Amino acid sequence: MRPQLFLAGLSGLIGVAVGAFAAHGVADPQVKDWLRTGGQYQILHAAAVLACCALPSSRAGPRARMAGWLFLAGASVFSGSLYLMAATGVRVLGAITPIGGVLLLAGWATLAWAGLGTDGETRA
Repeated sequence: MRPQLFLAGLSGLIGVAVGAFAAHGVADPQVKDWLRTGGQYQILHAAAVLACCALPSSRAGPRARMAGWLFLAGASVFSGSLYLMAATGVRVLGAITPIGGVLLLAGWATLAWAGLGTDGETRA
């Protein structure tokens, strides 16, 4: 089993389901916005994880895998906190959302680092 690939697929599925629910099953504009934002970030980062899964055979592989795990963790925390706020109305959960955002930024930074190669030189 390839855990990152499995989790990327599951994350994309959840993002699409939440987005559809936000579009068709929610009346409250604030809840709809939280769900839409969470779903968009989750789907985008599921695709980023898929891209990271395609790199393991290259020299960038270990860093790309690390970036993939950071994307999965970040999307789970970022989107999950928005989903929980939407489901419970507990706004203090919004304090957790930036932690997910920092993990997503760390994932993108790690992916950029992967592009530098193992010796620090940029590669085309």
